[in-house]
Order: sequence, then C-alpha cells, then structure tokens
Amino acid sequence: MTSFGRVEGVDAAAQSISKLGDRLGPVRIKVLQARDDGFLRLLLDSLDPTMRWALDFRHKSWLEDEIQARLDERGVARVDAEEGGADFRYLRLRNPPYSDDDLAAEAARIEPIVGAGLDVFAYFQHEDEPTAPRYAERLLELVSGPSAG
Repeated sequence: MTSFGRVEGVDAAAQSISKLGDRLGPVRIKVLQARDDGFLRLLLDSLDPTMRWALDFRHKSWLEDEIQARLDERGVARVDAEEGGADFRYLRLRNPPYSDDDLAAEAARIEPIVGAGLDVFAYFQHEDEPTAPRYAERLLELVSGPSAG
C-alpha cells in the first residue's frame, strides 16, 4: 500500500486483506512524503493491531530515533531496519543482480535476527528477468541450511 500522505482507506484495506488469515504476512505501507508527526499519529492509530505492519519511509526525515520509538510502541517494523520493537523484520533487497557472495552477506545479516527468535520477511526486487524466486531460495538455504524450504 502507498499512503500518499493520507490514512483514508487503511482500515478498509486491512479488513479486505485480513481475509487471507494465516497466509497473510506483514503489510508494507510506503510513505513517500517528508516527516509529518500528525500523519504518523493518525496512521498508527488506524492500523489493526492484530496485523503485522511495516512502514517503508522514502524520505530521510523519518529516520530519527523518536520515530523508531513510536513504531516500537506499536510493534510496527520499519522496512530495512535490523533492530526495533516489532516481532519481525521486513527487508527489501532492491539491487539485483545478486552473486552468491552477495547472498551470503545478506544471510550473515539475517542469521543473528533469526537467532534472536524473530521472523524475517525478505523480498527481492527483480526487473526484466524473474530472478527473485531463485535468489529467495538460495538465501533461505544459506540462512537455514540445505534442507530448508
């Protein structure tokens, strides 16, 4: 989902996607605008606390400890943050292609998070070729061992 600086529709969208039940992972909300504390308060207040949420801040003005503390209070993850108060991490890998060494470096970053008992949702971007599934399988193997999957 993309907020476009508005929170209208978040509740309706949450109701629709919650029908996925246990198949539903975290819902990413892309926040394009600069920091607006009133907007963040409204957004956080509109999120269904029974669902997992990840905010993808695209403006550097959001990358403050105070903002992270607000997310932590609600159990909301910040996309690409390795630390936080949510019970999961949401990582977006956006720079294909990935060599095996690149994937091993990502696995090394993810292993301590998994070792701490947190879920990790890692998503690969792909452009012209459908490489994301292959990268995801290899990353899972590197983090969990060859029998994972």
